[in-house]
Amino acid sequence: MRIVPAQADDVTKLLAFREEAARWLTRMGSDQWQRPYPADRLLATIKCGTVFMVLDGDATVATITLTPDAEEGLWTERELGEPSMFVNKLTVARTHAGQNLGGRLLDWAGDRAYRAGAQWLRLDAWTTNDALQRYYLQHGFAHVRTVREGGAVNGGPRVSGWLAQRRTAPTEHGFEDLTPSPATLLTQ
Repeated sequence: MRIVPAQADDVTKLLAFREEAARWLTRMGSDQWQRPYPADRLLATIKCGTVFMVLDGDATVATITLTPDAEEGLWTERELGEPSMFVNKLTVARTHAGQNLGGRLLDWAGDRAYRAGAQWLRLDAWTTNDALQRYYLQHGFAHVRTVREGGAVNGGPRVSGWLAQRRTAPTEHGFEDLTPSPATLLTQ
């Protein structure tokens, strides 16, 4: 399997991929990702070079966003002063579920973050998705805290505020990595 940067013409494919994941989450009893994701926001992150796809032959089987930018209101000033990269929108196709593809992608992200000079790989997960939280804990993340207030809409309840982190490290992830070398993070 190969990991490649997403391109602008992948927007439709990635939005459909997310919709498939949302339907599966609904069947699992989760309210995660029920609102459609804005195509313009996805395109902007693709253009920034932070969206990556895993290909198995010609099929897209997973995606991850890895960025040095934290979502506003989640992390403390001290934490933001520590070199970190943030995982978002990790999604695995149902056809490839149960093959540790998500775990390998987290290892790839930790390796890439390490090569960029980050100390931490951080994420925020859905506050009501206990299974997802357990998944991240099983993959070496430690729960930092849960932020429930200060959501993007009118400062109301935050739906994705379960914060976790793990140290970055070089890792054997098993992908053929066809991504450019990560940019070195600026030191604070």
